[in-house]
Amino acid sequence: MKRVLAYLVIGATLVLAGCSVDKKHPQAGTSVLEKLPFVHKMTIEQGNVVTEEMVDRLQPGMTKSQVRFLLGTPMLIDLFHTNRWDYTYTLRRGHDEPVITRLTLLFDHEDYLVRIQGDLQPDLDRAAQRQPKDLLVSVPDWQDNRGFLPRVLGKLNVESVE
Repeated sequence: MKRVLAYLVIGATLVLAGCSVDKKHPQAGTSVLEKLPFVHKMTIEQGNVVTEEMVDRLQPGMTKSQVRFLLGTPMLIDLFHTNRWDYTYTLRRGHDEPVITRLTLLFDHEDYLVRIQGDLQPDLDRAAQRQPKDLLVSVPDWQDNRGFLPRVLGKLNVESVE
């Protein structure tokens, strides 16, 4: 009986230790067990995915609707500063530190894009490299005017009945 009671106390202690909060890093939801290497933590993506290609397409003078079409709805539109749009993207993979990408767009009073701030900036050289230089497509000349059925029968070497 004493042995069973000892096992119960040890088990309860381990369970409660797994639910405790780390005193050095008081983040919500962290526990001792999360730091173990074999514990799986999901990849968490939050916010707007904004790529370099999207930012390269931005140009001063674009309207709010053009920017919304290109980048999507912003993560934050401040009620007191409606001419400022913030796009934020956070990626946390497993036990790694989160990677945060920020992009702030500023518009004038007539709703035209004036300034781009943040981690991603438009780059004309990068955009030029992405553009195809020449696109050459060769189209063969049309020589066969017959319909579908006569062509199939011709391939099969069958004389058509007319």
